[in-house]
Amino acid sequence: MMKAKSDSVTNLTRGIEGLFKKYGVNYAKGHGKILSPDKVEVTASDGKKTIIQTKNIVIATGSEPVPLKGLAIDEETVITSTGALSLKKIPNHLILIGGGVIGLEMGSVWQRLGANVTVVEFLPDIAAGADREIAQTFQKSLSKQGFKFILESKVLSATKEGDNYKVLIESVKNGTQSTLDADVILVAIGRRPVTNNLGLENIGLQLNSRGFIEVDEHRKTKVPGVWAIGDVIPGPMLAHKAEDEGIAVIEEIASPGSGHVNYDAIPSVIYTHPEVAWVGKTEEQLNTAGIKYNKGKFPFLANSRAKTNDDTEGFIKFLSDASTDRVLGCHMIGANVGELIAEAVLAIEYGASSEDIARTCHAHPTLSEAVKEAALATFNKPIHF
Repeated sequence: MMKAKSDSVTNLTRGIEGLFKKYGVNYAKGHGKILSPDKVEVTASDGKKTIIQTKNIVIATGSEPVPLKGLAIDEETVITSTGALSLKKIPNHLILIGGGVIGLEMGSVWQRLGANVTVVEFLPDIAAGADREIAQTFQKSLSKQGFKFILESKVLSATKEGDNYKVLIESVKNGTQSTLDADVILVAIGRRPVTNNLGLENIGLQLNSRGFIEVDEHRKTKVPGVWAIGDVIPGPMLAHKAEDEGIAVIEEIASPGSGHVNYDAIPSVIYTHPEVAWVGKTEEQLNTAGIKYNKGKFPFLANSRAKTNDDTEGFIKFLSDASTDRVLGCHMIGANVGELIAEAVLAIEYGASSEDIARTCHAHPTLSEAVKEAALATFNKPIHF
């Protein structure tokens, strides 16, 4: 399994280097540091320094896991998502600190391989950012698989005793403390921008209170010719969001006013089984904003392809404006919803109504029919449920 993972990573990264060559992109491998708005110093692994003269600089240095105070990461027994991809054996008991997307994905892998997994989450729900109904359904599904959840709690300390750890946990509601034994601790409490030693001070670029680089709607920083995209600027920390921003910046450099990213149409996917995917507004967001909406749901239990595959867990939910029927959000849990969400993203991008989707012919038998039926349920009634 690890060999297959390593081979995939190697092939994908080589593919990027191949694209650089194909399109004439100069590739300087090393640590980049901004000396001025038109100069970048690159230090190679052998210490050799090179100065690159440029008209524009795009900061796209990504993010790194947030450490937990008092817990030293060794990527062997106290790990981040990086170490979780390279464990040498299956843990007996994996304690997952944080019930967010990345932690649940990593925990799901090792749970399916045989590990006992306990999730300690500070908030009352897992999968922060997801629609609450979806998050609660997701938690029930993972619980049935064997996950254990300790919500509204925090880890105070972890003391190593032989090959195991004694992990002290405290409830944030009443202060009650308990202890768990674990041989591996996965710290997944969030990610933070990578901005250290980039030379930002050389151009007078300051970070906001959360450590992000502030940009305008075109991803421009306050320094002319310096741009920033991806995890180093506010917004969802998603690779596809960064990719769209990268394209928009280059379009903006080539032709001012042409670069655009629709942040209402950025999908999120949790790659577990079942998968979770969403785009647009949640019910909680719409209620907070006072926006009236219609809701339509369709279960995979009533979908012929899901039945044939014997994988009927989950449902699809659409939220549309009560007066215009324009799609405001779509939330899914089930097999392959990471692929199905694309149709909903397109609908939001083009300002489609739920009726537009419902009246579009979908192939039978496919899982995508559940998308049509959920849209049909939003403005009228589903046919097959």
